[in-house]
Amino acid sequence: MGRLQDKIAIVTGGASRPGLGSSTAIRFAQEGAVVFVTDIDLDGAEAVAADIRESGGLATAIQHDVANAADWDRLFDTVRSRHGRLDALVNNAGVVIHGLIANYKDDQWKRQVDINLNSVFYGTQRAVELMREVGQGGSIINISSGAGLIGVPGASAYSATKGGVRLFSKSIALECATDGIRVNSVHPGMIRTNISAISERENPEEFQQQVNAIPMRQFGDPMDIANMNLFLASDESRYVTGTELVVDGGFTAQ
Repeated sequence: MGRLQDKIAIVTGGASRPGLGSSTAIRFAQEGAVVFVTDIDLDGAEAVAADIRESGGLATAIQHDVANAADWDRLFDTVRSRHGRLDALVNNAGVVIHGLIANYKDDQWKRQVDINLNSVFYGTQRAVELMREVGQGGSIINISSGAGLIGVPGASAYSATKGGVRLFSKSIALECATDGIRVNSVHPGMIRTNISAISERENPEEFQQQVNAIPMRQFGDPMDIANMNLFLASDESRYVTGTELVVDGGFTAQ
């Protein structure tokens, strides 16, 4: 039996590879979960879901704009009609738009709020509703960032949204504690994704400076985040709610 055997899970932002969402979806399926892989990039989400199925897992890809409330309604209608319940939601989809405040544009701010923060509200609200209907509890995992704990020059909008995710998660955890619904935020540090690979290739000196700033002297792997999400989605974390779990090689401990 897997650690998530027969649990129903949604993972948003699951198309990019290597990425936190795709790694989480794959890891959940390895442990027996039935996974809905969602992304605005349907082809990318389907590629991840297909790989899961080819490995013997259960996964469905759904096109999903996380900033659109109606898309959330359609997603939950599908989950409800097929399975009648949801055990775990990973609000992973996000975007970062760098820029100093003096030059920042209104649409850049709004886009990050819509994708990074409003989407977490939409997903969490609908997950709480379904989990309460079923009455068996569940786990909501909201992906924040190390930038949700400390200030980052040139990323004020991103930090604002990720800090919002952290305190939103704590508040909903308190609202839902007696329902057995656990809500936590996960705070990745610097992780080896497509963006970091480009940085390493195009700006090797700057990339090495970033590595040197991490106490463990290495970037994390997307699977490091996936494994933390796995713990939070599993019954092993049944007494963990309202907290932030940091996976950053010690960076924010400095």
